[in-house]
Amino acid sequence: MARLSAHEIAHYQAEGWVMPQFRLPPARVAQMREALDALIRNNPGVRPEKLVSAHVEGDNGEGVRGSRQFLELAMDPEIVELVSGVIGKDVVLWGCHVFCKPAAEGYETPWHQDGHYWPIRPLANCTVWVALEESTIENGCLRVIPRSHRGGVLHPHLHEDRNDLTLNQRMAAGSFDEAQAVDLELQPGQMSLHDVYMIHGAKANTSDKRRTGVALRYMPSTSVFERKLRPADGKTGVAVNFAERPLWLLKGVDRSGRNDFEVGHRRPAG
Repeated sequence: MARLSAHEIAHYQAEGWVMPQFRLPPARVAQMREALDALIRNNPGVRPEKLVSAHVEGDNGEGVRGSRQFLELAMDPEIVELVSGVIGKDVVLWGCHVFCKPAAEGYETPWHQDGHYWPIRPLANCTVWVALEESTIENGCLRVIPRSHRGGVLHPHLHEDRNDLTLNQRMAAGSFDEAQAVDLELQPGQMSLHDVYMIHGAKANTSDKRRTGVALRYMPSTSVFERKLRPADGKTGVAVNFAERPLWLLKGVDRSGRNDFEVGHRRPAG
């Protein structure tokens, strides 16, 4: 079973992100790329950077027809074990967003903090960003501001009324020093983990190579997915329905005692 090493855990805690040694085997990556192509075919009216809740099979109520293969990826025991190394032994899956940036015209992801968008209280989360294709500086890889998670501070975000961004909320100027950015270049099957307060973003893809990452979202069960909250007031540029978003308890128990693991799960007819 894959586990983060003590050094990797220390790096995540100190820097807010880590690229573990573990990577998906080539056959699994090939399988997921086929699932990606099918997901895009099944959602012709959705920008491939905005395939939210791709793990909820069929019509997911958020404008996307999802695929069970992405749920299976998010439930992969080895990935869950990696996450457990940084958020604890009680792990809840609540999200999966596919960011596929087409060659030449892939949208920019503005600098932001994930916690600005999500109804998790207290705010805690680990995102696993899995590369299904080569992710480089050239084609708009993920970029992070090391140590920006320290102190657990959410900085002001400004709304941008544009249709060429993956998200329509951008960090206010002066909140951080972009010169400190680290580019997280990944080969297919590699992944990075980052904290909910980490400042991150990605440049537009103007190269001739498509770039795809699957962002898997996990919270500790000591937190609650507060379904009545709308933190960004619907101005993110991505359709979400937190009130009906399904949760999965993948490891441990619900320490809060308040998370609802029935909402959003379809029961078979009969």
